[in-house]
Amino acid sequence: MSKPAEYSQTMKLTTFIIDDDLVSQFATRYCIQQSHANFDIVTCSSGEEGVQACFSFIGEHNRLPDIIFLDLVMDGMNGWDFLENLLNLFKGYKLPSVYVLSAFTNATDRTIAKRHELIAGYVDKPLSRAYLEKILKEEEKKRNVG
Repeated sequence: MSKPAEYSQTMKLTTFIIDDDLVSQFATRYCIQQSHANFDIVTCSSGEEGVQACFSFIGEHNRLPDIIFLDLVMDGMNGWDFLENLLNLFKGYKLPSVYVLSAFTNATDRTIAKRHELIAGYVDKPLSRAYLEKILKEEEKKRNVG
């Protein structure tokens, strides 16, 4: 397990968790904090709040976050609407890797998610340490290539 420690020394990742379920938000944050990687974590309780956080982050850092963990089923702006806004409002910026968080298996959502250009993966809640390590390896590969 030296890879995650090595990874954390080379790069700090910014992660947004966009989920209206506070228990799920806490569990996702806790899993990320327990990893060996170096993260800045921003939590948002709605899609609208997620869009505003993206604007604020661009204002402060001139870029979007590296990773977004996104719940699809939320009141108001749902996850699909958030993704549409991300594509339309932030043209010209490197878009983040989006991992969909799901509390239940929805075959239709999974099928759409697999085809969606922004979605890098579909995660069953709660986020597991093993899946997070897989995500970190993928992110590291992307950054080493790009």
